[in-house]
Amino acid sequence: MDVFLTGGTGLVGSAVLRALLADGHTVSALARSDASAAALSDAGATVVRGDLADPAGIAAAARQADAVVHTGTPGDATSAQVDEGVIDTVLGALAGTGKPYVHTSGVWVHGSGEVDEDTPFDPPQLTAWRLPLDARVRAAAADGVRSVVIAPGIVHGSGAGLPALVRSGPRTDDGALLLPGSGDQHWTTVHADDLGRLYALALDRARAGSYYLGVSGSNPTVREIGEAADRGAGGEGRVVGSSDEDTQNRLGPLAGAFLLDQQADGARAKTELGWEPTGPTLVDDLTSGSYAGR
Repeated sequence: MDVFLTGGTGLVGSAVLRALLADGHTVSALARSDASAAALSDAGATVVRGDLADPAGIAAAARQADAVVHTGTPGDATSAQVDEGVIDTVLGALAGTGKPYVHTSGVWVHGSGEVDEDTPFDPPQLTAWRLPLDARVRAAAADGVRSVVIAPGIVHGSGAGLPALVRSGPRTDDGALLLPGSGDQHWTTVHADDLGRLYALALDRARAGSYYLGVSGSNPTVREIGEAADRGAGGEGRVVGSSDEDTQNRLGPLAGAFLLDQQADGARAKTELGWEPTGPTLVDDLTSGSYAGR
């Protein structure tokens, strides 16, 4: 298939690009800047110049492709508006074609607890906007789109993403790394390369209207994550927790997500799609992998 991909230079999108190419697909990837265009070309994609706020360009690329994968996001206050625009455009372009559309959500929408795809939604304010958009994507199955929603956990790899924020967080006067929250909360995690493989499998195998958590089954506590980050930075694993109030003051809207206590195993994707995560855990990645020594 020729796949139209957004966000192809991001942590998730670049892993998806590698997985699609490894499976023999061709990829046309959206690029806004010259730097992004060069990176995508070097990675093996055909560059489509434009941006997520260009409905005409998005629609044209979607119609020409055999499938669409959307991982791009501005990652700011405009994210909801931008995602809604992309969904409007892509679903309109693909209606009645039977073509696949793989959309990116996030596991935070389920709130705290041991969660799976059937767990009721209880999102923090930061991600509540995702719910109606995810529902629209899944409902597009009735309009002749093979739509799939993937909700990744906290993605790690290449020394990037949210784990890098923990690693570079503030320290106390005696050098201990300050954690978001007490450190007792668990985070659901997934290595970027494993997640990229999940997207490729979903593109080929997932049923219309399906929904998968993109989580490996590794659910370390934030304390374990912080200790690993400190050891990877040459320390002795010294960390200290913080109150919810202090975390809110320091991180703003992100605090509500970082304070969630989540565990998930990704069983549905493993069973239905044959997904087999093999990448390092976040703790190993921080201690001796892509984040170590940075």
